[in-house]
Amino acid sequence: MAGPHLAKLGGRVLGSAEGFDYSPAFRAAKARGLAWDRERLLSYLADPDAVVPGGWMSPPAGVSAADRAAVTDYLLGK
Repeated sequence: MAGPHLAKLGGRVLGSAEGFDYSPAFRAAKARGLAWDRERLLSYLADPDAVVPGGWMSPPAGVSAADRAAVTDYLLGK
């Protein structure tokens, strides 16, 4: 399984969905109580390692800022 369901992502603590093997970096983010919000998700989609250093996601190639904003709004239910 690649990752948790992303519905209702806004406000969810990073690395908190049950049953998934999160990276040590995501487990540390969870321990700090970091939650997904618009700015964090936009930043993560642009440069995952800047938001969660040592995470396992590679930055998506060729995705425009407008597309990242559209995906963010969709995932947050905006």
